[in-house]
Amino acid sequence: MFEDFVAARGQALQRFGYALTGDWALAEDLLQTALARAYPRWPRAQRHDPDAYVRKIMLNTWTSWRRRRWRAEVPALTVPDVPGPDSFAAVDHRQALRSALAALPPRQRAVVMLRYHQDLSERQVAELLGISIGTVKSQAARALATLRSGAALAAYSAQIPADGDPAVNGGA
Repeated sequence: MFEDFVAARGQALQRFGYALTGDWALAEDLLQTALARAYPRWPRAQRHDPDAYVRKIMLNTWTSWRRRRWRAEVPALTVPDVPGPDSFAAVDHRQALRSALAALPPRQRAVVMLRYHQDLSERQVAELLGISIGTVKSQAARALATLRSGAALAAYSAQIPADGDPAVNGGA
């Protein structure tokens, strides 16, 4: 039943929408649009994987929104110099990561989000995006190389301990 699916998977799909858009309001709009498009075709979606069906609609909708959206201005985050441990380092790092992800081309960002955020296999990502597994691998490799070399994340590479949580060492 459609209502049960929305109740069970709605929050996870909204988080996926946020990972794509970087904005909670846009994520809500994206999810609502995707669910509205999925509802009339729900019997067909249930025969396969309804979660993948809705994610595919979200990806297609987000891609079309990105093509239409005017983006001449890009906000920049400046981190002030703080002597001593920064209690907001984790927040700053998440924002830098979001900015770095937002700078990736749409296909690379979609591959990274599906592969690493949604923990899908290369085959599942390829099927969802309608591309080959080799393309998934190359797009993921390029995206990760871009993220590793990006200036937005370079300041955090020395601060992040092995477990990935900068707050463990007080942000420094």
